[in-house]
Amino acid sequence: MATADARPRPRRRADAERNIARIVSAARQSLSANPETTIDDIAKAAGVGRMTLYGHFPSRAELVEAAVVDALRAGEQTLSAIDLTGDARSAVTRLLTSSWSLVAESSALLTAAQDVLPAGRILELHAGPVHRFEELLRRGQAQGVFRTDLPITWLASMAHRVLNGAAEEIRAGRVTTDDAARMIVATVQPILAASPAESHRADRAPSAS
Repeated sequence: MATADARPRPRRRADAERNIARIVSAARQSLSANPETTIDDIAKAAGVGRMTLYGHFPSRAELVEAAVVDALRAGEQTLSAIDLTGDARSAVTRLLTSSWSLVAESSALLTAAQDVLPAGRILELHAGPVHRFEELLRRGQAQGVFRTDLPITWLASMAHRVLNGAAEEIRAGRVTTDDAARMIVATVQPILAASPAESHRADRAPSAS
């Protein structure tokens, strides 16, 4: 009898995994469209009952975090494929052009996360993308193409605010997705740009042997 009782378990695990994937996908899509989406709406979008959803995610915070993690994981696949070598200005343009749509989605998820997750946990979840951009800014400073009079953390924060602002403008219908990348790059690059004096000093600096 014990063997017979054990047989359904792999199927139950598979069913549970499918339900979890559907719930997380539905949460990601629903919260990206409306950060105030209710648990009932997410369960309905996932095609599961409220009790099934709560069986996997006992709180809204856990569900929101799972949606954020899923979005960041998908985003990492896109970001890791971007060529960030060579001139830092060109690399930033490529990064912004390729990543703004990811930020457009994550900005709504971030709004949902800020309501239920501690600020420290949100920073921890976004550490990877932030680190990538800050390292690119450091390289640009070393090349003399990005300003050094302001902290890198500040510059990265301002760039992120532009991306979030673009996402809000798109949702409000004031900016089209076709124009967003161009406008973001045109706004962020001057924020990061080194002054003529900084560029001149970098040009005169001896090259590393």
